[in-house]
Amino acid sequence: MSTGTGADSAPGPNRTTTPTPSPPARKNTMFSSLRIRNYRLFATGQVVSNTGTWMQRIAQDWLVLSLTGSASAVGITIALQFLPMLLFGLYGGVLADRLPKRPLLVATNTALGLTGLALGALTVTGHVQVWHVYLAAFLAGLITVVDNPARQTFVAEMVGKRQLANAVSLNSANFQSARLVGPAVAGVLISAVGSGWAFLLNGLSFAAPIAGLLLMRTRELHPVERQPRAKGQLREGLHYVAGRPELVWPIVLIGFVGTFGFNFPIWLSAFTDDVFQGQAGLYGLLNTLIAAGSLAGALLAARRGLARLRLLVVAAVLFGAVLTATAFAPGFWLFAALLVPIGAFGLTVNVTANSSVQMATDPEMRGRVMALFMMVFTGGTPLGAPLLGWVTDTYGARIGMAAGGLVSLAAAVGVGLVLARVGRLKLRLDLRPGRPHVTFVPREGLAAAA
Repeated sequence: MSTGTGADSAPGPNRTTTPTPSPPARKNTMFSSLRIRNYRLFATGQVVSNTGTWMQRIAQDWLVLSLTGSASAVGITIALQFLPMLLFGLYGGVLADRLPKRPLLVATNTALGLTGLALGALTVTGHVQVWHVYLAAFLAGLITVVDNPARQTFVAEMVGKRQLANAVSLNSANFQSARLVGPAVAGVLISAVGSGWAFLLNGLSFAAPIAGLLLMRTRELHPVERQPRAKGQLREGLHYVAGRPELVWPIVLIGFVGTFGFNFPIWLSAFTDDVFQGQAGLYGLLNTLIAAGSLAGALLAARRGLARLRLLVVAAVLFGAVLTATAFAPGFWLFAALLVPIGAFGLTVNVTANSSVQMATDPEMRGRVMALFMMVFTGGTPLGAPLLGWVTDTYGARIGMAAGGLVSLAAAVGVGLVLARVGRLKLRLDLRPGRPHVTFVPREGLAAAA
């Protein structure tokens, strides 16, 4: 935490001082963490690189589908991108707790930019093959093993604990606002000049976050004491989480939703190609609609501030239910409209789980805990994406999407019941006007409320 360095920062030996009342804390607003200069630099760089990342994701999925004609191949690409997180994610968290995060993020952003430029050069010159895309996805995944926990935990060093929940929500809003622009730009580029230019622009976009990191004022950061290299740090992180239900169950729920519910590239590419007989522009539009809902969900989360487990469970139930219903939407426009609430509920699940886990974790353990969170959230994709890709190829896009929705719904209900049991809560139904109709109340509170 930064400290005063001026001559008046401490009283002299013969001076008496009158305590100066601290200024009243400013109320958190939807964009309150953007008052902090370092975070503004970080957020500006991230929106540029996130736009490039979404351009590459859309171009990558469409390129693989064009080269192979298979939704399973798209699933394999996604699996390879997230496989390193499943295999090595916890070690990335150990490194994030040991190493200074700002230089570490400069290195990871540089490596990600070079990966995009290499894939772009192969595609533009006409030499790209599907194994090149697989390799690039795997290398990007390896870099992300370290980048993800470092980036997640660096937010706390920029804004401090009081603004942490707001900054986490704005990070998601940043990512989703880029998701609004990236797919649309990628669709135009793919149709006009091909996928390669989307990859090249993504590679160049990483110059923005690198510049933002280098321009930060280090004295204004809230540094966390780095953990020295020692044996057993990985095991220590797992034991830390295992003894805390407030960490275990959000991580379990986000694991199920991430593994089975967030496979939109597979389903949307299959709906575009097989159900609606569309092209890359339509695929970009469907992704943009999900992003619009996600952005709305992120901004609402930023305004709420506090992250409650009750909200996490309710949002996950709604996400699974709407995802299942959308799979059987009879027409294009109803299908497209339902993608907006899917994005809003899915993003609410993600942000609420992320914020609640970070706020409940001690700073010196945050890198390892968030690495476990991201390993479960994205590391399950290598298992879920090929499986749901096979279901989609075999039984059709509607059954594939419904399967993901039903698993997410079942997980949300199961975790909700477990949390209610751990918290000694019971469900109460109140049909009186102006009252919350469905609430959880303490078991001993039921008799008093009757």
